[in-house]
Amino acid sequence: MSQYIVSARKYRPDSFGTLIGQDNIAQTLKNSILRGQLAHAYLFCGPRGVGKTTTARIFAKMINCSNPSSEMEPCGVCESCQSFAEGRSYCIHELDAASNNGVEDIKTLMDQVRIPPQVGKYSVYIIDEVHMLSQAAFNAFLKTLEEPPAHAIFILATTEKHKILPTILSRCQTYDFNRITVDNIVKNLRMVASSEGVTIDDESLHVVAHKADGAMRDALTIFDQTVAFCGTDVKYQDVLRNLNVLDYEYSFALVDAFLKGDYPSALLAFDEILTKGFNALHFVAALSSHLRDLIVSRSGGLEALLELPDSLKKRYKEQADRCPLPFLYEALSVTTQCESGYRASVNPRLHIEFALMRLSFIATKPTAPSASVAPAPATATAQSPAQSPAQSPVPATAPSPASVQAPVAAPVSAPVQEPASVAQAQPHAPEASTQAASGQPQRRTRASRTAATLSMKAVMDGQQEKATPAQTQDAPAPSDEVLKSKWPELSAAYGDKPRLASMLSSTTLTISGNDDSKMVVFRVVNEAQKEWVESKLLHELEGRYRSLVGSMKVYLRVDVVPDDAPVQKKVYMPGEQAKELMAQNDEVKNLVKDFELDIK
Repeated sequence: MSQYIVSARKYRPDSFGTLIGQDNIAQTLKNSILRGQLAHAYLFCGPRGVGKTTTARIFAKMINCSNPSSEMEPCGVCESCQSFAEGRSYCIHELDAASNNGVEDIKTLMDQVRIPPQVGKYSVYIIDEVHMLSQAAFNAFLKTLEEPPAHAIFILATTEKHKILPTILSRCQTYDFNRITVDNIVKNLRMVASSEGVTIDDESLHVVAHKADGAMRDALTIFDQTVAFCGTDVKYQDVLRNLNVLDYEYSFALVDAFLKGDYPSALLAFDEILTKGFNALHFVAALSSHLRDLIVSRSGGLEALLELPDSLKKRYKEQADRCPLPFLYEALSVTTQCESGYRASVNPRLHIEFALMRLSFIATKPTAPSASVAPAPATATAQSPAQSPAQSPVPATAPSPASVQAPVAAPVSAPVQEPASVAQAQPHAPEASTQAASGQPQRRTRASRTAATLSMKAVMDGQQEKATPAQTQDAPAPSDEVLKSKWPELSAAYGDKPRLASMLSSTTLTISGNDDSKMVVFRVVNEAQKEWVESKLLHELEGRYRSLVGSMKVYLRVDVVPDDAPVQKKVYMPGEQAKELMAQNDEVKNLVKDFELDIK
């Protein structure tokens, strides 16, 4: 049985051309070699698994190569290249600072630096995880790092640049390595799969790439694990089950349920996800990412922001076309708020289930208060006083609050209704008595309907105001002029809250949209104020503003004033007010001068 080598070691890049995702760094190093402008110390920093140590090895091999190619790549056949490939090179030294982090280790290194190389021009010292060195070891290393022998080059590699002393950073050329993109990881994994004879589809490769989080070494390790589980014929569902990754199908099905207002299906899907052992917070994060991808899919020219296979891009585009943009914006706001409040919640499952119900109600925009209050007057007056108890219908459900309050409302509103109700009720009195005597169900007269409506209006004044949005739900979005003219009325409605009223009256509005919907953006001074408005007041402000403008197709959003926006200075002190007045009026200025008044 031949010795197995993991893919991360077997397919490790051995030249600048095979380095993945770090083209700018590779080109810079090649140019410095070509021009003979080599520094004595380099610092390679970045996330794990992006090629820091690999780049250091390639660079060390390249500067000692006897016959480099025209593209500044090592030849691989000279003595220096062969000794490096066989692990017996005396010109390239690697030190693990995690296990050799004391002063004595650095002193040993300083003694070794004085020895010139036997093969090649330079002795290269690669110190990995250099941030693990102790404070004393860093101090002992300073002088050697600043003025090493001409043949010595240091390459320091770390994942935590902030832990390195500034005096060390100032002595090194620093190269920041980027995370490897999903497309580059997928491309490399496809090459590895082809070399290993593994059949795998693009969806599975993208799942592995997303799981790796920008690290090529992690991606190759996950790939080996997947092949060990699935064999050479890798299926998408097997990859999901092996890596415990949430399927895209759940997110697509949930958004469809939200558009239909089908919250039972959303709750059942969430229960199924928990039953399969998925983390609830990861589920909310995946749903937020799905909504973000839908928003990106709606806008043309943003396809580069979607790190997805082509088959999924088409599905995202199809579902995004069915989702109104205000719905996606509000849904993403709900999921992000759910993520931020998850850890502080006493009942995390209920916290997420409530967010799912809110998402189900966004598209349908229910007006529950107006729907339940509107039929209340008819229920309260459906039975005539002339009806006998035997003829009165038995209600199938419990009486609503409106029907319970109706008998109490009559005496309160009787003095107001008496002139109208008496004048209209007398002509119909014989008809009412005849129907009562004959035992037929009594038909409601116009006077009784008017009296019931007026009495209910007198008592249920607040409920009638809540019914206003239902009457204007189908009204088109108003013009920008109407929206701006109604904004002062919104700020005036909060006269009992001076700080809120002042914030609303002093803000600037930005309006966008068309007749289908309008988005009104108002600005606050800082992030704390924005978070307070979004969590406590945004829905209330939006409801009042819709009532004022007479349309349900108006949406509010809060933003922060840009740092470069001009700030209007407010004058508070009497001395400042006096100076402001003098600057605006020359007569006041002359008056102060003539009377020699002291302005403090």
